[in-house]
Amino acid sequence: MKTRLTILLTAVCMLCGCHESYEHKTVVCIPVYGQSLALGEEAERITDFDSLANYADGRIVTENLDHHFGYFDNDDLKKFAKKLVNYRKRAFELTIYSMAEMLADSLGKDTVICTFPGGQGATILSHLGKGTEPYQEFVEDIETAYQNAKDRGWDFVMPALCWMQGETDMTNYPGTDYRQLLLQFVKDINEDVKRITGQEQDIEIICYQTNPVTRARKFNPLAYDCQEAKIPQTFLELVRDTPTFHASGPTYPYTYVREAIHIDGQGQRQHGKLVARSALDILRHQKHLRALLPLSVSHLDHEVIISLNVPQPPLTIDTIQVVPISHYGFSVITPDNRDIAEKVSIEGNEIHIMCAEQPDSCRVRYAINGEKMKSGRLHGPRGNLRDSQDNWCWQFDMPVE
Repeated sequence: MKTRLTILLTAVCMLCGCHESYEHKTVVCIPVYGQSLALGEEAERITDFDSLANYADGRIVTENLDHHFGYFDNDDLKKFAKKLVNYRKRAFELTIYSMAEMLADSLGKDTVICTFPGGQGATILSHLGKGTEPYQEFVEDIETAYQNAKDRGWDFVMPALCWMQGETDMTNYPGTDYRQLLLQFVKDINEDVKRITGQEQDIEIICYQTNPVTRARKFNPLAYDCQEAKIPQTFLELVRDTPTFHASGPTYPYTYVREAIHIDGQGQRQHGKLVARSALDILRHQKHLRALLPLSVSHLDHEVIISLNVPQPPLTIDTIQVVPISHYGFSVITPDNRDIAEKVSIEGNEIHIMCAEQPDSCRVRYAINGEKMKSGRLHGPRGNLRDSQDNWCWQFDMPVE
């Protein structure tokens, strides 16, 4: 379908005598892929599309290397029709808009930032991988961007993509190995992009952390075996241990629309700035562990000691941005499903939790809590720990060593 549409548009352009010469540019393509948060569902638009089109001398573009933002659809004809009638009723705020603005500010004027969304809402990961309609559409959009750049004589590279998916895998209990599926996606998208662009550089993943554990019907914050915590923990471990993955951040510090599934427009913009920081690390071939997350968990008598990676010290307890919650979001769960945490304190880059008894064989958690069916900073699963640069601590569920 996309091939026929491209041929049609090319023919129309030729008939109209549309020939332009362009100054040489390098196109840096960083799209977003995932579920409804990737598509900005319910996030009221803050970014004005006309302003975005003019931003940085027009150097922020879509997959068509144009400025027709906000017309996402997995059906090419529907997308084309939306552009014709200027249909923007489902044009939401996307993380990648503020990301692109920061990149355009930081990169040279010979650089064009190409960005666009891909994926499908309310869809588990196994239905978003290679062979599915959303995946195929996403790859075709990348190919469209590359071909448009090539037609202008421009260089093209896709160094990274922004990953925002996992809510449905958390709440629907599909019984799949999320980590394995995500690593397979990374392998597949690398092969397909390299086939299109000829680049040798691997695509790196800028990864958020999905948070709304309370929306899972079986969720119990005191359960020693907490199934819902496993996908957020997978993101944490990939960011911490795998060079391919770079951190953006967790979503609990943001306001959710109706406190349900989707972060609001302001949250999308704030998240986009975190994405941009990691994107610049990738472009500059730097590896910074930008996530505030645990490196080890140990104990001494009744005290649990959590050693943290702190991107920008000092650690701070913030009860303004995120509504206070018991023990600032920390819990220590026993094998018989009790929370024995009594007092939490900060010592340098460590969190110390005093427990009511020896924490042998316990699990220590952060932000695995909240009111049933609520999400976000007010009543959802959350914690009050951040650093001086508003890097909020990632959710975690780890054994006490």
